[in-house]
Amino acid sequence: MRTSRLPFPGWFRMHTSDPDCPFCEIVQRDDPDAREVYRDEHVVAFFPTEPAVLGHTMVVPRGHVPDIWSLPEETSAHLARATVRLAAAVRGAVEPEGLNIIQSNGEVATQTVFHLHVHLVPRWASDAMGPIWPEETDYTEQAKDQMQDRVRQACREMHEND
Repeated sequence: MRTSRLPFPGWFRMHTSDPDCPFCEIVQRDDPDAREVYRDEHVVAFFPTEPAVLGHTMVVPRGHVPDIWSLPEETSAHLARATVRLAAAVRGAVEPEGLNIIQSNGEVATQTVFHLHVHLVPRWASDAMGPIWPEETDYTEQAKDQMQDRVRQACREMHEND
């Protein structure tokens, strides 16, 4: 059982807009240059100003949520549903060979706007984006086993606190 009286960390931020947030401006229709492609009661989707490829679409929750750790499960369900539907729309519109779905959290993970967003990036073998994963890593089996144990423990603790 949660000890906090709030439903989750960041609850107040989620239910407000941030006056300094460019994505909140788009949600509030205060950015006339936004290339919006979809809107419903839970999300807004639009093209970024500097797309990685044509058809690159971003999906944001309408409430200001800075990152995935502040995202309530109910909002995540709406965001996931819209992401799947918009992925199908992008596929139908641009007929890509593949699709990356990218969601980054924190500066070190290349998040530059701190309003949670999901990138739908259509991909072609000849596009300018290139690979997004290292070709290989050199982690030891022991290091991988230790990390598996740590994440499993965190999952058990999360389940116990539900």
